[in-house]
Amino acid sequence: MPISARFALAPILALATLCGPVASEPAPAIERHAGLDVPPAALSSGRPALHARTLARLPRLAGLVAEGRDIRIVAFGSSSTEGIGASSPASAYPAQLQQDLEARLGKAGHQSVTVVNRGKGGDDSEAMARRLETDVLAEKPDLVVWQTGSNDPMTGVSVERFAELTRAGILAIRATGADVILMDQQWCKRLSGTAGSERYGTALHEVATELGVPVIRRNALMRAWVAKGLLTPTQMIGPDGLHMTDAGYDRLAKAATAQILANAGLPEEAPARN
Repeated sequence: MPISARFALAPILALATLCGPVASEPAPAIERHAGLDVPPAALSSGRPALHARTLARLPRLAGLVAEGRDIRIVAFGSSSTEGIGASSPASAYPAQLQQDLEARLGKAGHQSVTVVNRGKGGDDSEAMARRLETDVLAEKPDLVVWQTGSNDPMTGVSVERFAELTRAGILAIRATGADVILMDQQWCKRLSGTAGSERYGTALHEVATELGVPVIRRNALMRAWVAKGLLTPTQMIGPDGLHMTDAGYDRLAKAATAQILANAGLPEEAPARN
């Protein structure tokens, strides 16, 4: 095999190794969740401050947008991506993301956008790693929106293993030439009641910083919507205390659209004048 091919395959082979059988790992340290402690006043603007890495560019997507070419996106994740809690598949965030991106890009006569939903309820990082090749890479996406870190604290995957698999997955996606943007945990009662759950959000952001990956900061966005009075917690999250509602998914899709296009170098749309 040529040396260049071996280097291209290295991240994928590394992921395959990580997905194999592993020895039992110690359970995560028990910590109380501090995720609901941010004072609403700190988010009164309704728009969380964007970190420098949040504005990191998505080079492949930027090129496609500039050239007016078609865009293929895979929305990868668990139940929040699949759309559990939505009234129909059309109300899940990936379907709304496709509509919102096409509407924005279509104003300039740009290309079509396809968003393939590869969310599977209940998946943690171990389960997502096992299907990364068949469900994501095989789709030959230009961009992968990867929502992760919500189920791991409830299924017992250690924080260290979660970070390891997230890092390997990002490298495998990038080895194909695709861009990747992460999405962190939702803000909800079920996770706040799971000891140590905030450590997975912290680990996700640490891996993102290490590899220069932008993050859709869903947790902070949801707090901001409440602080600004745009939605109440019960309007965003359904009766099960975990899954988003149609209204929550709608706002999430719009926020994801704005950030993805900003990362691709498009300026934010000016607000309409009265």
